[in-house]
Amino acid sequence: MKYYLSIFTVLLSLSLAAQNEKPLDSVQDLNEVIISTNVIFGNKYVAKNRTGSAYYISPEELAKFNYTDINRVLRTVPGVNIYEEDGYGLRPNISLRGTSPERSAKISIMEDGVLIAPAPYSAPAAYYFPSIARMEAIEILKGSSQVQYGPFTTGGAINMVSTQIPDSFYGKVFGSYGSFNTGQFQAKIGDSKENFGYMVEYLNYNSDGFKNLLDNQNTGFDKNDVVAKFRVNSSPGAKINQALEFKFQYSDELSNETYLGLTDEDFETSPFDRYASSQFDRMDTEHIQFMATHRLDFTPDFRVTTTGYYNRFQRNWYKLNDVTLNDDRVGIANIVSDPETYANYMQVVKGEVDSPDDALRVKANNRLYHSKGIQTKLDYHYKGDNTFHDIEVGLRYHYDEEDRFQWVDNYRINNQGLMTLTSAGTPGTDANRVSAATAFAAYAMYKFRYNKLTVTPGLRYENIVLTRDDYGKNDVNRTGVNLASRENKVDVFIPGIGFSYKFNNMTSIFGGVHKGFSPPSNQAGQKPEESINYELGSRFAISKLKGEIAVFYNDYSNLLGSDLAATGGTGSLEQFNAGEVNVAGLEALINYDLLANNAKLSLPISFGYTYTHAEFQNSFGSDDGLWGDVQEGDQLPYIPEHQFNLMISLEHEKYELNASGRYLGEFRTMAGSGAIPENEKVDSNFVLDFSAKYHFNNHFSLTGNIINALDTTYAVSRVPAGLRPGMPFAANAGLEFRF
Repeated sequence: MKYYLSIFTVLLSLSLAAQNEKPLDSVQDLNEVIISTNVIFGNKYVAKNRTGSAYYISPEELAKFNYTDINRVLRTVPGVNIYEEDGYGLRPNISLRGTSPERSAKISIMEDGVLIAPAPYSAPAAYYFPSIARMEAIEILKGSSQVQYGPFTTGGAINMVSTQIPDSFYGKVFGSYGSFNTGQFQAKIGDSKENFGYMVEYLNYNSDGFKNLLDNQNTGFDKNDVVAKFRVNSSPGAKINQALEFKFQYSDELSNETYLGLTDEDFETSPFDRYASSQFDRMDTEHIQFMATHRLDFTPDFRVTTTGYYNRFQRNWYKLNDVTLNDDRVGIANIVSDPETYANYMQVVKGEVDSPDDALRVKANNRLYHSKGIQTKLDYHYKGDNTFHDIEVGLRYHYDEEDRFQWVDNYRINNQGLMTLTSAGTPGTDANRVSAATAFAAYAMYKFRYNKLTVTPGLRYENIVLTRDDYGKNDVNRTGVNLASRENKVDVFIPGIGFSYKFNNMTSIFGGVHKGFSPPSNQAGQKPEESINYELGSRFAISKLKGEIAVFYNDYSNLLGSDLAATGGTGSLEQFNAGEVNVAGLEALINYDLLANNAKLSLPISFGYTYTHAEFQNSFGSDDGLWGDVQEGDQLPYIPEHQFNLMISLEHEKYELNASGRYLGEFRTMAGSGAIPENEKVDSNFVLDFSAKYHFNNHFSLTGNIINALDTTYAVSRVPAGLRPGMPFAANAGLEFRF
């Protein structure tokens, strides 16, 4: 910790030197505004004045590269750790400040201020993730005083702001085509009148995929999104302003994606190949969302906003699960990680031999999720002599459930790699259970500002009842004859406090302490994940140099792990206690415009760096594929110690050129210490992306981007089952028409 604090002290001293610089135009006296409930910040100014580390990715920043992959979007943000899986960002694994990354299950993921994971409390693994191409902004909150957003309060929250209803008539049509027959088409139109507004958007994103499978089979995906919003509102001169907005969103996805990766030897020779036994693996999903938001402005300083929401997500990930030979069944993760021991099984997986009937077990991971609730927020401002006060109170009643109704089909494979169904499974005979959660959450946060000092104490309350009804594999009609039920309850207060002090408009310090919390599973008596989290940081501007630096320390008293198939486990979702863990780190973000005084050109440079050290403080054994047997002092897997991102742009009224390079340090795939064994390591990599735009006029633009311009071949993970490659070199060109 001394190391992090010494670095912070040096950089803080540089920021304090900015006090002698000529101040910028004053923004400190801007009137405080009430932030909408569907956003965390709403703009960069609010994010930069938060009493905690926060980042706002603006519409302009999202438009630079036209990314459709959330992994590439978030890599510019310090403190965000990601390991990829499919190369397209369909199901990301996101960690904030060292939280467990698998399936982004330990952070609060929202769209328009509403929890968007399929079942945020009862089954938070994010097998559904919104399409980033239809988002207008991305908000990341990592620091203290995040009691407003839960239930996951350790690492932070990510809110994706979908396309908003425009203030005036606006429309856009965008189409692109590129490598691997990758296509994107997006069209949206909207308008606002005195008493109503609307927006309709359609997005299609598809690709043949960059992996090689038997007979050139498609290894890509096809995804559709439809969003419609409609608002009615009172006239501008009304004594009490009101607005009621409805949102409908529908998406479907068919992706030929697998859990089956490659052995080390095969990755070395043919990293983009897929084994023949994954030929029928595919994910089929459908997502529907309804939202209704009512905003009531009693005065410019007093607002009550209420949102009702319903999400339904149905998915069936049909994929190879294990192989049976001579009545001995072995999971694919074990086969690929030890191909010598399981040489006969590997021959079947590759399709090099004629297998017996029923050798390949392909599981239909069929699940239906529901998530619904109502939340309301009251926000009241008032001012005193040299003071400002903001009281915010929020309430939410929420219910979600995961319904598992799964089965297994059995196949044989011949020495030409072709699979044939030999026995079909009966739905409900593999998993037949419903997990559910009912939660009431409330929070109160008080923002007090006196001159240059701002303090934000807050308190969150979570009351959660988690249940599971297991009907058993022999009761597919769910008569309840063999019903096994269990229940777990949680009742917890989550306090936090943050502060910031503005020396002037160019220099400030911020920090705080808050309690970290993640709900447990429905196992009776299991305790939640808890921690105490600290941070200290500074925002500064020295001439044309602007930046932010922060150190953080998360002290877990009880870290929870989950048995996920996505991490090489059995997929039972059972949680287990991993005990005490310390996570310490440093984040830095520096921005500089080399042509700040040029009237026609700008050349902004952005550099972000993250150092994270996560270490177990006790020993334990687990069956989880992501952790394994843990000894005191071992480092957490899938958390690289070092990563940085460098972005440079040349911007002109008529054109822009952008380059973004990311370095990701090596990381462990199993808990351990010392030198990383080769079979437990993902090597470091550096990936460079380019993009360009040319604006013919205000309505018509030509766009292009290059992904992995250096054509670097690199592995991104060893889970769920074997090494997986990142996206190779890919180029795309597009046309955009605005009206």
